[in-house]
Amino acid sequence: MHALKKIVIVGGGSSGWIAAAILANKLKPELCDIELIESEEIGTIGVGESTIPLFVDLLKQLDIDEVDFIKQVQASFKLGIEFIDWKQKGEAYFHPFGIIGPGMDLHQFHQAWLKSKQQGSPYELQQFSACNIMAKHRRFFPPKSATKTPIDNAAYALHLDANLVAKYLRNYAEVRGVIRTEGMVVQVLQKNNGYIEKVILKNGAAVTGDFFIDCTGFKALLIEKTLGVGYHDWSHYLPCDRAVAVQTKNTGETFPFTRATARDSGWTWRIPLQHRTGNGYVYASKFCSDEDAKTTLLNAIDGELLTEPRVIPFLTGIRKQIWDKNCLSVGLAAGFIEPLESTAIHLVMRGVNMFLRFLPDQDCDQALMSEYNRRMTMDYEEIRDFIVLHYCLTEREDTAFWRHCKHMEIPPSLTNTLNLFKSQGDLPKGVDLLFHDISWWSVCEGMGLRPAKYNSLVDNLNYEATQSLFKMFTEKLDELVQKLPTHDDFLRDNCP
Repeated sequence: MHALKKIVIVGGGSSGWIAAAILANKLKPELCDIELIESEEIGTIGVGESTIPLFVDLLKQLDIDEVDFIKQVQASFKLGIEFIDWKQKGEAYFHPFGIIGPGMDLHQFHQAWLKSKQQGSPYELQQFSACNIMAKHRRFFPPKSATKTPIDNAAYALHLDANLVAKYLRNYAEVRGVIRTEGMVVQVLQKNNGYIEKVILKNGAAVTGDFFIDCTGFKALLIEKTLGVGYHDWSHYLPCDRAVAVQTKNTGETFPFTRATARDSGWTWRIPLQHRTGNGYVYASKFCSDEDAKTTLLNAIDGELLTEPRVIPFLTGIRKQIWDKNCLSVGLAAGFIEPLESTAIHLVMRGVNMFLRFLPDQDCDQALMSEYNRRMTMDYEEIRDFIVLHYCLTEREDTAFWRHCKHMEIPPSLTNTLNLFKSQGDLPKGVDLLFHDISWWSVCEGMGLRPAKYNSLVDNLNYEATQSLFKMFTEKLDELVQKLPTHDDFLRDNCP
C-alpha cells in the first residue's frame, strides 16, 4: 500500500468546497493533506441555487447544524418543482418530493389508483402528495416534527445562495485542516506515466500531490486540457445549450418550490431565497438568439434587478472517463446536464462520495477507475433520460423548438422505460437510482402519459375499502395542511 498522502483540489466554488468538505470529514488530516487552489481572478458561475433532498442528507453526513446553515446561506425550503406550459400552454403540474399515497405498498397504491381512475374516481395523483398540497397552499412544516400524520412521508430540499454555500463550506473545511492556496494554475506537469505530478501557479509556485481533483468547471483544465479524455456530446438528446441568469429583489411571498416555465425556445426558472430571487432562461441557440433570450427573461421576472443578465454557454454531456489516472473530475468538469431537476450539486456530492468508496492508493488501480466510471456514467445517463422525458412527452407544436422536442430522437434506454410504463405502470429497477417511481409517475401523469392498463393483482383489494382509504387520507391531508404555518412565517420564526 502506498496510501495517498496529499490530495490537491484545483478550483473552488461550490463544487470545490463541497469536495473539500466531504474529504475533510472522511479523511484524517494527519493521514492525508488536502489543499484547494482557487483564484479570485476567476469568477464562479454561482447559479446552482436549487437542490434535492439528498443535499439535506449531506448536511447530516457532515454534522452541520441545519438551522445555522439555512440562516447563513439565506436558504428557503423546497417541496418540489412546478412545471408550467410544458404539456400545453395553460397547463401545469407538480413534481413533489417524498412519498405519494396512504400507508400501503407504493406499487400497490399506484396500481390501485390506476384502477380507480379507470372506474371514474375523481382523485388525482397529486392529491395524495403532502409536498404538493403544502406547496399549493404555500405552507411548510418539517416532516420529522409531524410523525404519524399525513405529512410525515414528505421530504424537502433547499433553495440556497451558491456563493454563500461555498463560503460556508470553505470555513467548514479549513477548520478541519484543508489548506486554501490563492493562485491561478498556468501549467500542469505530468510524470512519464502520464500521471499529474504538480501544477504551477501564476506566481511561479509549484503544488505537488498524489491525487488531483479537477473542479475547474467547463474549462476542465486537468481532465481534458491535460489528460485529454474526451467528451460524450448529448446535445442531440437535449438541444438547450445556453442559459442567461439574473438576480432580482424579492416581491411577494417566498413560495416553497422551484418554478420551471416553458418558453418558446426553452424554459425559465424562478428560485426564491430569503434575500433575493434567482432567475434564468435555459434555451437552444439554434432557435433563439442571446438578445431574444435576455428579452424573454427580463419580461418574465418580477422585482428590481440586482445583477446584469449573464449568458452562460454549455454543452450537455459527460467525460468519457470522469476519473483518469490520478485525476478525478467533479462538477462541470465531469459533465453537464441542464438544471431542470436541480441535479448539479447532487452529482458533485455523488461523485466525491463514490470516489471515497473506491478510494485508491497512489497506484490508482485501473479496476477501481473502471468501476467508478461505469457507476457514475449510469448516474448521468439516468438523469439524462429523466430530463429528456420532460421534453419528449410534450404536445406543443406552437414553436420550432417544441416541434423539435416532440419529434426528436430519444435514448434507447428511455424508449424501453416508456414502453414498460405505458403497459401497466411498471418501471425498470436499477441500483442506487436517484429518480424513483414517484418521480416518473408525477412527470408522466403531468405530461399526459397514463398507463393503458393496471396490474390485475390489485383486483384482490376490496375496491370500496380502497376508495374509503383514499377519501380519508386526502381529507385528513387537506385539513392538516391548512393548519400549518405559511412558508414565510416558518422561515421568519425558525431560521431567518
